Amino acid sequence: MIRTDALSSEPWGTLPDGTPLRLFTLRNASGMRVAISDLGATLVSWLAPDRNGTPGEILLGHDTPADYLESTTYMGGLIGRWANRIAGAHVEIDGVGYALDRNEGGNLLHGGASGFHRARWDVVEDDGALVMRHRSPDGDAGFPGNVAVQVRYTLDDDGTLTIQYEATTDAPTPLNLTSHGYFNLSGAADADADVRNHRLSIDADSFFEVDDTMIPCDRAKVGGRAFDFRESAQIGERLDWRDAQLDRAKGIDHCYVLRASDEASAGRQPVRRVASVYEPSSGRELTVATDQPGLQCYTGNYLQGERGRGDATYRAHSGVCLEAGGFPDQVHMAGRDAVILRAGQTYRQTTQYCVSVKTAA
Repeated sequence: MIRTDALSSEPWGTLPDGTPLRLFTLRNASGMRVAISDLGATLVSWLAPDRNGTPGEILLGHDTPADYLESTTYMGGLIGRWANRIAGAHVEIDGVGYALDRNEGGNLLHGGASGFHRARWDVVEDDGALVMRHRSPDGDAGFPGNVAVQVRYTLDDDGTLTIQYEATTDAPTPLNLTSHGYFNLSGAADADADVRNHRLSIDADSFFEVDDTMIPCDRAKVGGRAFDFRESAQIGERLDWRDAQLDRAKGIDHCYVLRASDEASAGRQPVRRVASVYEPSSGRELTVATDQPGLQCYTGNYLQGERGRGDATYRAHSGVCLEAGGFPDQVHMAGRDAVILRAGQTYRQTTQYCVSVKTAA
């Protein structure tokens, strides 16, 4: 039975061909509201109270579906078939090569120009949860196999948004899904604010350095680097460090290799806390938990001039993304088999974003 107090929906414009779109809102007992569109299974809005109980917007976003379709920032989108990059937009599976969509120079980025974030998803309401489904046909962006994807969103009263992913295929295909929400916990995500004062921690001892095309070229230790967030550190202070990798990415846009849990079973990690972000002025804290091996941290380096809600214009570092998933270009790494989904298998991932409040700074 649908809990109508926890989930509602309303019309939200149309696609260019006139297909209607809807905006779905999850609510919890503490007054949080998370709005998700069937366009791209996109996280559009998250209203969360600060330490004084005043609600504020903690996600960057746009006003209309047209804005999301025109944007190249993947704002809040559900990313697939492949989150992050594939070098040369080419993959080989079982001796067969596949040419993929080259939408970032010679590479594939975030599923290609017409990735999952631009698709209209089917919706099922399930007892207060929001279930979205999408079918990606054989040849979509060059990927082999017909893929069926389901994403389930639930919002608990403790402020935890759980995203559960499932997918199946009828032929071997690379698959790596993630959510691309831009967070700004100040509650002024529509204003001229950035995340430099946010404090970030990531449970990782190493990360992937990148080459000039943002493809991983080496795995490096975080110790002594701007990328060391094993202890909480201010994002802005780290962005000011002198580091060739920061210069290359115009900030942080790197994948962290998350620490493995001792409770792993059959090679699969449990859902464990892997990162947190704290904003001192509001008291809001975001924690991230996932069963994935990697976490892409992106400090919104290319948001300068991006149109936001209302009259807002975002700037560099207006938001921070924490994208759980496999590793960028993992299809060309030693662990490639882990990201090839085959017929008869089911891709599963669980990632949780929990927003809470600290009563004192």
